[in-house]
Amino acid sequence: MKIAIIGTGNVGTALARGLANVGHHIFLGARNLDDEKVKKLAHQHKNISAHLVSDAVAAAEVVIVATPPAAVPAIAKNLGDVNDKIIIDATNSVVAKPDPYQNGVEALLALTNSKHVVKCFNSTGFENMANPIYHGMGIDMFVAGDSVKGKEVACQLAKNLGFAECYDFGGNDKVNLLEQFALAWINLAIIQQQGRNIAFKILRRDR
Repeated sequence: MKIAIIGTGNVGTALARGLANVGHHIFLGARNLDDEKVKKLAHQHKNISAHLVSDAVAAAEVVIVATPPAAVPAIAKNLGDVNDKIIIDATNSVVAKPDPYQNGVEALLALTNSKHVVKCFNSTGFENMANPIYHGMGIDMFVAGDSVKGKEVACQLAKNLGFAECYDFGGNDKVNLLEQFALAWINLAIIQQQGRNIAFKILRRDR
C-alpha cells in the first residue's frame, strides 16, 4: 500500500519505519526536504522516500497525519484532492486543539474533500507503535470514525504493525472519547510515572 505520512516526530517516525518494514511504500510529506530528520528517516529504508506534502499525498492511497494538533488546519488546506483517499488522524487534542475545531478528525472533514477520515494510532506511546509485542503477545489498538472503509484500512495497518486487535470505538461522535482514552495512557505512563512501556489489552472470559 502507498502511504503518505505527514509528520516526522516520534509517532510519524515509528509508523514510517514499522509500515515500511512490512512492505508498505512510505511517502514522507515535508515542508522542507533539507530538514535533517526528514533526510535521516528517508535514508533508513528502501521503502521510505521524502517529498513535499502535496506530492506525497498525490502519490498515496492513505494519508496519516502525525503532527501537533494545532498544525492540522494548515496541513488540511494543503493536502490537495483527497476525495478517494483515506486519512488517518493520529493526533491528540487533549492539551491543544486544532482551533476552531474540537479534534483533528473534525478539522480534516471540514477542510478536505475526503469522506474517509478516522482516528487511529493515538491511544498509546510511540514506543508501542514501534514494538507492540509484550511477552510474545500483541497489544491492542483502537479506531473511531464514521467511515467503515477508513476503519477497515486503519485496522489492517495496525495488525500489519503487530497489534493483536483493533477495536472499533464507534463513529465520529466517539473521537473525543478515544482521545480521552489516550489521556488515560498518558496519565498512567507519565503523570503517575508508571513508565512508557505499558499498554492496553482487552481480555475476555471464556463464553
